[in-house]
Amino acid sequence: MLDKKPFDPEKLSMIEFKLIKGQIDTPEEFDIEKIEGHQVENSLKLGFNLEDKLIKADFTADVKTDSKGENEEEARGIFHLVFIYRVENLEMLATPDNNTLNVEPALLNALSGITYSTARGIMLTRLQGTAFKDFILPIINPNKLL
Repeated sequence: MLDKKPFDPEKLSMIEFKLIKGQIDTPEEFDIEKIEGHQVENSLKLGFNLEDKLIKADFTADVKTDSKGENEEEARGIFHLVFIYRVENLEMLATPDNNTLNVEPALLNALSGITYSTARGIMLTRLQGTAFKDFILPIINPNKLL
């Protein structure tokens, strides 16, 4: 079990992010005016390098228009972003226990919240001028990503 050391957000810093994939496929005869909504699937995977005090957040979002059958095919956007974080006191917040890693819930919450909100902003700017120009990732509880 972890020693109950409080998570200090000032010891967490994003040191890098990469847009691995940002692809939008829009059928040739697609009518943007017929979009009634969107379907979204998100995924977040975290990887820990305890020795270097680094955490990798691997975020994907798959977005599809929903035209309720009015368009023959739907438009689709696929995004894959990777964020690298450094946590100065990671050894106190993530401790190995047999084949598992016990991670302080406040750290997990911060990582998922920062990753999701940053991805939201990146996608918002990347989707302008496309079939997804009116789409933004919905606001969610970041703990649902974990």
